[in-house]
Amino acid sequence: MNIFKSGFYNSIYSLFVFSFMFFLNSCSPSPNHLKEPSAKKIPVKLEIHGDTRTDNYYWLRERENPEVIAYLESENAFTQEYLKDSEKFREDLYSEIIGRIEQTDLSVPYRLNAYYYYSRFEEGKEYPVYCRKKGSLDAREEIILNMNEMAGSREFYDIGDWSISPDNKMIAFTTDTVSRRLYSVCVKNLETGEQIDDKISNSDESVVWANDNQTIYYVVKDETLRPYKVYRHRIGDNISGDILVFHEADSTYSVELFKTKSRKYIVIGSYSTLTDQYRTLNADTPAGEFQVFNPREEKLQYEIEHYNDTFYILTDFKAKNNRLMKTPVTKTAKENWIEVVPHRDSVFLEEFELFDGYIALNEKINGLDNIMVIAINSGKEHFISFDEPAYSLNFSDNPETGTKVLRFTYSSLTTPQTVYDYNMETKEKRLLKQQVVKGNFRTDDYITEFLYAPAGDGSKVPVSLVYKKGLNKNGLNPLWINGYGSYGYNSDPVFRSERLTLLDRGFIFAIAHIRGGQELGRQWYEDGKLLNKKNTFTDFIECTEYLISEKYTNPDVCFAWGGSAGGLLMGAIANLRPDLYKGILADVPFVDVVTTMLDESIPLTTSEYDEWGNPNIRKYYDYILSYSPYDNVKRQDYPAFFVTAGFHDSQVQYWEPAKWVAKLRELKTDHHPVLFNTQMNFGHGGASGRFERYREISLEYVFVFKLLGIKK
Repeated sequence: MNIFKSGFYNSIYSLFVFSFMFFLNSCSPSPNHLKEPSAKKIPVKLEIHGDTRTDNYYWLRERENPEVIAYLESENAFTQEYLKDSEKFREDLYSEIIGRIEQTDLSVPYRLNAYYYYSRFEEGKEYPVYCRKKGSLDAREEIILNMNEMAGSREFYDIGDWSISPDNKMIAFTTDTVSRRLYSVCVKNLETGEQIDDKISNSDESVVWANDNQTIYYVVKDETLRPYKVYRHRIGDNISGDILVFHEADSTYSVELFKTKSRKYIVIGSYSTLTDQYRTLNADTPAGEFQVFNPREEKLQYEIEHYNDTFYILTDFKAKNNRLMKTPVTKTAKENWIEVVPHRDSVFLEEFELFDGYIALNEKINGLDNIMVIAINSGKEHFISFDEPAYSLNFSDNPETGTKVLRFTYSSLTTPQTVYDYNMETKEKRLLKQQVVKGNFRTDDYITEFLYAPAGDGSKVPVSLVYKKGLNKNGLNPLWINGYGSYGYNSDPVFRSERLTLLDRGFIFAIAHIRGGQELGRQWYEDGKLLNKKNTFTDFIECTEYLISEKYTNPDVCFAWGGSAGGLLMGAIANLRPDLYKGILADVPFVDVVTTMLDESIPLTTSEYDEWGNPNIRKYYDYILSYSPYDNVKRQDYPAFFVTAGFHDSQVQYWEPAKWVAKLRELKTDHHPVLFNTQMNFGHGGASGRFERYREISLEYVFVFKLLGIKK
């Protein structure tokens, strides 16, 4: 709840907002001569390792300070005023973007436990309606969750997860109404439509049924929002009597909860950046004790899935790029693991699916996805691949093992998401649905390329890009280049219809697959983390330089975008090579790295020491300090900036971008605009509705177009 909506605080809040608004309006005769907001300076000295840093904007962390709220609102007002002359254009862009969306839409149904499940969108509605049909797609539709009705007039509404009881009579689901990834567990009777009075607060998104149809398991979070305890609850019992079944006491670990595809085991996972451990329980015995799958072993990562009398394990045990192993359900310790698919230096094994007689593997080879299918009895292998230069393959809904049909999705920078069913026995591929893009879109009107940019140390960095056919590579084309490069997450080249707004106005859109991701395997990730983190930044810079040298673009029309840890990337490249970019867009950027990683009260801090390093140790402190964007802002010319924050953000606290913007304003020596927009009702992921989020995108687009003089 926002306390500033209450009487006393509301009066103070209004006074501050009025003061800021009066100040801005009185000295801002036109958008081109606006005076940017200026945060006051209250020096705070931060000391460790004999080193002292002075943080003039530390006070912006005071979430309940009305002056902080007033400052954020003044920044929002400045952004709106700066772009006021583009208001109609922004609305036109928003209409253009949502005009490509099929408003009345239906997902491809999948079968689970005698029912077909699907979701559908209704025209003009922000949220999906979750439905099912019993036995046949011709049967009567049952609405199990109507998110539009559930959301009501709330600014934000999200369903984190939902799970159907084994007898198909009840649904347990989790909801977030604040956008801070703090969920509530709810249970609904699907036969009567009544919601059972079992609401559990402060939970993670996961919820799992035992096979008795009366017991659920859920995860709660601590004060830093770390998932750390698992409880057992019996429907109808008082929540205060719920049984604690697991407590992860190590603050560097978090907890996850799931049920195996076979629906035979409930699994509790403890994980850190580099280590996994699991505990399993037969779902038929909900009051039983969870059994340790393998004793905790630092820097051993693995995933498990069950089939018949065997557990299959995807692991990095003596396999940097992973291998697949198996073990009997009665002997799960590592010494019993038997290799099924060996480690391969040139192939990164990402995930697997189990079916009757078949294993499907999703792999990356030279940065591109590939699906390999293995017949369990014969060991014969075959592949599913596509011919475009850059594309992405992902497993889709495959909730049952009793089938020889694999469902997967295909997408590329020019091909909308396409759902296929693939018969692993006959090798027949059947197209079920392709995302509809309304208007005059044709895949053949666009060209995609997959390049390698040379890095300074001899590495070759993959770059995916797309542009409209007929584009002349004369160095004059505007470029929008994305990057992330952290946590081993891949920036896959997938289709987004909103990008057509850029491409149809002559932009080239590029993705730099920089180190810190796993596009080229595990080593690619390890070469972009901890004491190798700066490779992430130099890779992105060298990708930009390469595209400039190859006449795709030039610095006067080049824009870079990154979000969250990709926002850290944006802050770093702004300090290192501001001359390469006309503008930089940083969404919810993680830019105050040293201070955040020294504060264990902030969500995610301790669990991420393996990613960034623990600055309580001097060598990591010095290294992080050498690139932390906030700490390295200096007196120099910078590009134009568009920066966003979410007031309820649980991943990157709003004050990080707020402090960064204030320091940029203080020290930069140019007159390029810095716009800062805080979503006061949202968190890390922005708006929850399917249309509302495009208002944020259209705001960023109109900022870029204004800098380039594009008005239609």
